[in-house]
Amino acid sequence: MALAEINARVRAAERAAGRPEGSVRLIAVSKVQPEARVRAVLDAGHRVFGENYVQEAAAKWPAWKARFPGVELHMIGPLQTNKAKVAVELFDAIHTVDRPSLAERLARLAEARGACPQLFVQVNTGAEPQKAGVLPDETDGFVAAVRGMGLPVQGLMCIPPEGQDSTPHFAMLAALAARNGLTGLSMGMSADFEAAIAAGATHVRVGSAIFGDRDYGGRA
Repeated sequence: MALAEINARVRAAERAAGRPEGSVRLIAVSKVQPEARVRAVLDAGHRVFGENYVQEAAAKWPAWKARFPGVELHMIGPLQTNKAKVAVELFDAIHTVDRPSLAERLARLAEARGACPQLFVQVNTGAEPQKAGVLPDETDGFVAAVRGMGLPVQGLMCIPPEGQDSTPHFAMLAALAARNGLTGLSMGMSADFEAAIAAGATHVRVGSAIFGDRDYGGRA
């Protein structure tokens, strides 16, 4: 199946980069995918998944988590502040911390719960006005501010501009992470995850290459 092929390509990319096997986590992006496709990947033994929409994830993953022990769920889409409470209870990692108001809300929730998901700061490496994320030259200050709130910042995340070579954006993110003492790099998707692994990615987000094309049914 496609999952086995993608896993093999991830392992091959690790070897080509001189990295230990298993140093990259494959996040299977299951947003807007039919239940049968997700179940097939779960049945194949995969346990790390990514979702973009809190409401969609909340509707399907609690039951699957109960049935398939060890599932790790990552939030990889924009997170509205008013949905942060549901998100911290459902997700094991949030890759899209991108503004002070969200960080402040997460800090209050973490203090109340005594626990917090792993957090990645999203960086808008292409400085695209329509895209979420902290600008590169504001990343150092934002990471320091989030750390100052007592939040567990694990790494950085980016989505390079569509139609551009991703490699310079991956290199930029890796340099920003190293400068801030962060080890996590969430970067690379179906079309470019091998280049991301060569640049140091620790988490790659692969959807259509595993599950097939999505039918959004009018959803953007």
